[in-house]
Amino acid sequence: MYGGVAAAGNGNGDESNLNATWLRGVLKTDKDGVAQFHTLFPGHYTGRATHIHVMLHQNATPLANGTLHGLTAAHVGQFYFDQDLITKVEKLPAYAANQQPLTTNVQDFLLAQGASAGNDPVVNYVLLGDKIEDGLLGWIAFGVNSTLARTVSPGATYYESGGKANAAGGFPGGPPPGGFPGGFPPGFPSGFPSGFPAPRPTGSP
Repeated sequence: MYGGVAAAGNGNGDESNLNATWLRGVLKTDKDGVAQFHTLFPGHYTGRATHIHVMLHQNATPLANGTLHGLTAAHVGQFYFDQDLITKVEKLPAYAANQQPLTTNVQDFLLAQGASAGNDPVVNYVLLGDKIEDGLLGWIAFGVNSTLARTVSPGATYYESGGKANAAGGFPGGPPPGGFPGGFPPGFPSGFPSGFPAPRPTGSP
C-alpha cells in the first residue's frame, strides 16, 4: 500500500504553485501498514485548520521518476494537531509571518465531522528537546477499509512540462455539485461556491 502525504502550505490561490511540489511525497508502507516520514510542521491557510493530507492507494503503480500512478484510493483524509501546539508553533518567526487568518480546530467543519463520527484525527506527539524548535515526534494510527477503491480526482497533475490544473479536480470523484458549506471565516479565498452538502465520512463509498 502506498501513502501520499502533503503538508498543507500556501493556500493563497497563486497559480504558480502548480509548478511547486512543496512537501508532497509518496511512501510505501511496511508489512504492518506502517510508514514513516520526516517533514516540517505545516503552515496554515484560510478556511482550514492546520493539517496534513493523506491518501492511501492499494495496487498503485510506482513510476521510474518517483511519482505514483493510481486513480483510486482506500483512504482520503487529514491529520490534525493539538491547538495548544499550533499556538506555540505559530509564534515562531517563519509561521508568524503568515498573514492569512488562522482557522482553529473548532472552526474546521471537516475536523468537526470526523470527531462527531467518533474518530480521533489528532496526531500524538512528544518534544525531541526542551523547546519546539528542537523538533517533534508525532504518530497516529487509523484503520483502512481494504475493500474500498474510491475514484480520486487530483486538483492538479505535475507533468514533465510542469503542473496542470485538472478540470473538476480536487475532490474524490470530482467536486461536489453544491460547493462548500457556509460558515468559513471571513477572508476565505474567493471562487468557492456555497451550499456544500454534508461531507461523507472518510473511507465511505
